[in-house]
Amino acid sequence: MKSFLVALMGLFLGLAGPAQAAGTWVVTPYAPARVVFEFYLDHPQKIGSALYWVRSVMNSLQESPYNYSPEDLSLVVVIHGNEIVTVAKKNEATYQDAVDRMRYYASLGVKFKVCGQAAADFGYRVEDFQDFIEVVPNGITELVHWQQQGYALIVPKVLEKTIDIESLR
Repeated sequence: MKSFLVALMGLFLGLAGPAQAAGTWVVTPYAPARVVFEFYLDHPQKIGSALYWVRSVMNSLQESPYNYSPEDLSLVVVIHGNEIVTVAKKNEATYQDAVDRMRYYASLGVKFKVCGQAAADFGYRVEDFQDFIEVVPNGITELVHWQQQGYALIVPKVLEKTIDIESLR
């Protein structure tokens, strides 16, 4: 009884403070994804980070509770920035990790499209690209096409990290 009175007085005097509510886990009923990713990066090395956006969509929908197979997903990546050099065969050794990841995603059904105009600007021809690359007339027009087919547009923002997570916590 005495501890109850002490607690009650603490609440009355504001000593105990308000109770903190916790977050809630919510399982959104996601449908199979239809996504077009726009890769227009200022530096080729950023393609690795941009590919994490593709992985994020794929992995979360293939895991429980969704359990979609790769065949259920329809993902397209349109490449039309400086990262175009990563998919040129002559640069494979320099960008081997990214090429391997893209080849793996392509084996799961992700389509990789390169802007033909950007390719020409870089001096590339169709035969200069990896075998999983499809060259399209124009990257912007390609993005419009997929959005008109009902695909959601995702534009990865790849920023330079200037502060570590621990400092922000």
